[in-house]
Amino acid sequence: MGTPEPQQRVKAIPGQNTHVPVWLLGSSGYSAQLAAQLGLPFAFAAQFAPGYLFEALRLYRDNFRPSEHLARPYAMVGLPVMAADSDAMAHYLATTAQQKFLNMIRGQRTQSLPPVEQLDWTPMERTQVEQFLGAAVIGGPESVKAGLEEIQARTGADELMINSDFYDHADRLRSYEIVAEVAR
Repeated sequence: MGTPEPQQRVKAIPGQNTHVPVWLLGSSGYSAQLAAQLGLPFAFAAQFAPGYLFEALRLYRDNFRPSEHLARPYAMVGLPVMAADSDAMAHYLATTAQQKFLNMIRGQRTQSLPPVEQLDWTPMERTQVEQFLGAAVIGGPESVKAGLEEIQARTGADELMINSDFYDHADRLRSYEIVAEVAR
């Protein structure tokens, strides 16, 4: 969103003259290769497609071409993080996200549902939900710190983008507080 050209017909409002960096957010090998070809920073949405995370980052780095925007690859990984004051509470609260994916698998779109003690799912449904949440970091402060450090080390990400899906807004805020505390 740079300086407008004299005959430019389309203008970004707001945004014109802000020089906001352009990123490519994707969840596939195609988006990784496009970001690499264009020399853009790449953000991978592991909260949607964790199974493609490592392959997409490899494609991005292997095919990166320097550009006016970026001299070397720069990657961000988006991932679900459900932090609470204890591992047990975090796993309980994470059932909200699990229910959302379970209902999606069943073809039933729903809003966030309150956490539950136990989910009623088949072994196949459980496996599918676990695949959707394959990059999730769930736990108390120590577990979350270790999980985030492991993801960063395994991916070599320059940045992590956190998504916390909770039923209760106060639980979401507490999760972000915990992440901020352990990231220091």
